[in-house]
Amino acid sequence: MTLTFDLYWSMRSPFCYLALDRVLALRAHYDLLVNLRVVYPMAIRNPEFFRNAPKHYRSYHLRDSNRVAEFLGIPYRRPIPDPIVQDMDSNAIALEQPYIHMLTRLAQAAAEAGQGLEFQDQAMRLLWDGRTDNWDQGAHLSSAITRAGLNPEGLRRAVTLDPEHYDTAIAENQAAHAAAGHNGVPLFVFQGEPFFGQDRLDLLVWRMQQCGLLHR
Repeated sequence: MTLTFDLYWSMRSPFCYLALDRVLALRAHYDLLVNLRVVYPMAIRNPEFFRNAPKHYRSYHLRDSNRVAEFLGIPYRRPIPDPIVQDMDSNAIALEQPYIHMLTRLAQAAAEAGQGLEFQDQAMRLLWDGRTDNWDQGAHLSSAITRAGLNPEGLRRAVTLDPEHYDTAIAENQAAHAAAGHNGVPLFVFQGEPFFGQDRLDLLVWRMQQCGLLHR
């Protein structure tokens, strides 16, 4: 029997990027469906979060993401530009956000087209693997969408013509995310049980094996 889990995902999360290869490997090795549900980053869902976070929050987050990447041998660098416009001294989130709404709506459109993980496989590497400066300029993102097996013009057109449709779907994802028992990403939810973080994939597989997870 094919098993399914929900995967809550943010385009700004380094830990989503660092989990990407293992999620793709799970889908390739097991009789498994991954229901990708994109959400806006915490900076959009709760702009006051960073103002109220402990002083060590950002420094530890940066240290931990760098060492996870080093441990796993994954090329990694913070995106240039950051998908969220934020003053790193005050942690204030800018009112104008030219990148993250577009990225998240495109990700939702890709998921609705049945190519959600394929989109992430290309777009997250474009942002996070350190090989591309100014990912938002030129043909970088369009080329990534093409490599994902999607039509970049068609995807952008759909998002531009009906952004409310995609924002409604993303809001539904966020409501389900909040109801699942954790507000972080990546969050894996299997049969109502949440597993938070890229370091919980082994536990997720263990639980699914108890429920009959089979190799392909």
